This record gives sequence, structure tokens and C-alpha cells, in this order.
Amino acid sequence: MKEVFNTPEKVIITCNKRLSPYLQEEVVALGFDIKRAFNTGVELHASINDCIRLNLNLRTASQVLYQIGSFRADNPQELYEGLLKIEWENMIPFDGYFSVTSNVHNDTITTPLFANVKVKDAIVDRIKEKKGVRPNSGPDLFKSVVHLHWMEDRAEIFLDTSGETLAKHGYRKHPGKAPMLEALATSTILATKWDGKSPFVNPMCGSGTLAIEAALLAQNRMPGLQRMNYSFMHFIGYDESVFFNERKLLKEKADKSQTPPIIASDISEQAVEIAKINAKTAGVEHLITFQVGDFADTTVPDGPGVIMFNPEYGERLGTHTKLEITYKRIGDFMKQECKGYRGYVFTGNPDLAKKIGLKASRRFEFFNGKLDCRLLQYELYDGSKEN
Repeated sequence: MKEVFNTPEKVIITCNKRLSPYLQEEVVALGFDIKRAFNTGVELHASINDCIRLNLNLRTASQVLYQIGSFRADNPQELYEGLLKIEWENMIPFDGYFSVTSNVHNDTITTPLFANVKVKDAIVDRIKEKKGVRPNSGPDLFKSVVHLHWMEDRAEIFLDTSGETLAKHGYRKHPGKAPMLEALATSTILATKWDGKSPFVNPMCGSGTLAIEAALLAQNRMPGLQRMNYSFMHFIGYDESVFFNERKLLKEKADKSQTPPIIASDISEQAVEIAKINAKTAGVEHLITFQVGDFADTTVPDGPGVIMFNPEYGERLGTHTKLEITYKRIGDFMKQECKGYRGYVFTGNPDLAKKIGLKASRRFEFFNGKLDCRLLQYELYDGSKEN
């Protein structure tokens, strides 16, 4: 198995829908060539040691999948037989633990769990035949993870080098109400082209995810600094020196001299306390000025800068009549108090967005879970547009 840590193969990096453009930017910035990009990820050629680097550096990704096999399978029996040919005894420790995930679209399968069981059975049977011992398996993703991608008659088998999703960045022990996924929060900030030096203001901050991600971006602090366990650590052939060298590079890359004004406010004292705890866990509490109060009382330093709102959409929280007033007040506040800024409102409710009363200069498409959302951009000119 040692050689696959150094042998480039097909690698798929997945992400949530509509985050692919931001993932592509990150992957290219790390020096990798993208062979193919699609709505929920990118494809490249890389070794598992390369995957270690990708896992530690990517902010917008979900999983980093390294292909170990591909074959035709029309039904579960053919899937099982194809899987038996793979040298699992050289990848998964016989006294170890593994789990199986899958993405299956095959007419003979009514539930993906059945396909997962077939994968598990093949791995266990092969290792028992070669080593005389059965490894343990279960649903937890904290050790070796194998991923099946089975579309029609084509089965692809991957080592999921990530395990638990990369889309969560490890600092949010207290999520608060209706939180924004960390990978999504980062992507929305990347969409604004914020320079990481000018002010970033986040009224209605909730559990603080946007402000924390802004601070991490400003200081070039990577998610890998928050995490000490990945699936790649539990495959045969793992060399921990590669991981610790990469982690050392992350520490060296972090730029603690960048301390832009980052302000996060919320009317809920409890929300601000949760945001402070999360920021402390992320190591950026000292970079963020937290304020309790109505969003209209939020301190806005002299611009230029970025101000971003993620108000309730009326889907899970709040009621429409109140929210119509809130959205109108957001528009008035940006227009009157945020001159020289670029304003952003992230919402999943187009009817409420109309109440902002300003003309959006750009609309970025995102999903928050399954909800179709927009990040609306507003140019908040100081004086007339011509000036």
C-alpha cells in the first residue's frame, strides 16, 4: 500500500452544490492541474500524499476521494465479485475499523445501504481469506473510509482520504440557530473579493461563522490547523511525517500581521456569547470586535470595506411581516451608514429581498442545504454614482 501514497491516480474532490468555482480557485492556487470541473467538485491526478495536502488546505471542499478501482457491475453480485479482486489486505489493517459511504444510481438497488453492505462484505471476506481475521466496520467515519460511486453499470471505488467532511472547519462546537455551513460561509466571502485588509462588518452574526471565516482568511489560517484526525491516517502505508510537515507549513503560512477591523454584532446576547466561544476555539477571538445590540447600532468603520448580512429567510425562523420590516431596515442602514462599502445580503427568499429597496449590482447563486439562495451585492456609493 505504501506506493499509493506516492502514486498519482484519479482524485475527485467533492463540494456542496454551487461551491465548485471557489473550490477550483483553491485547488489551482495550491498548484494542482484540474482535469475536469463539475457542479459538485473537481477531478485531478494526485497521490494520497497530495491528498494529505489538499485535506489540510481546502476551505470549500467536502471529501477528497482517491480512486483504487473501476469496473463494470450490472447488479449487486457483480459488484461484490469486482470488489473481491481489490487487495484490501494491503490497504485496511486487519485489526482495524472501516466504514463505507456511497453514491448509487443503479436499477437493481432500492437503498444505498444494501450497496454499502455488499462493499463491506467483500472487504471483510477478502481480508479474512488473506489474514484470517475480520476487521470491524460500522457507520462512524473516524478511521478508514471507503466510497462507492456506482452509476448504472459502472462502479468506481475510492479511498475517502477525508473521513468526516471538510466542509465543517472544526471550531464550531456551539452552532446556534440555523447556522451557515463553514464551507458555504467561506465561499460567500470569496465571492465578495474582500481583500482581507479593509473592514469586514457582519451584523446579525448568529454563531459567528462569517466573521470567523473572514478572520481565518485574513490571516491565511487553514482548516487543517483545527483538525488532527483524517481517514488517510488509518490506511496501511501512512507516513505521519508527511502530515506533520504539511501542518508545519500551514503554521508558517499563517500571517498574524494581518489584523483588519472585523466587527460582528447580534441582538441576542446568547448568540454573541456562542460566537465568542467559537472564535476562541478557532484562535481568532482577538481579531473580532463583538457587539450586542440591534444591527442598526453596529459600528461601521470608515470605508471602503465589506458589510454582509445573513438575515432569516422566513423558512425556518421568524415570520414574514416582521421580516419585511427587517429587510427594509437593512436596506436603509446600508444606504445611510455604509457609504463607500460593498454591501451583501445572503437570502433564500426573493420576495423579502425586494424589500431591501436597493438595486443589486450582482447576484451570486448558492444553496444553503437544499434551499436555493442568492448573495446579493450592492454598491453603496459615497455621494453620487458618478463620483
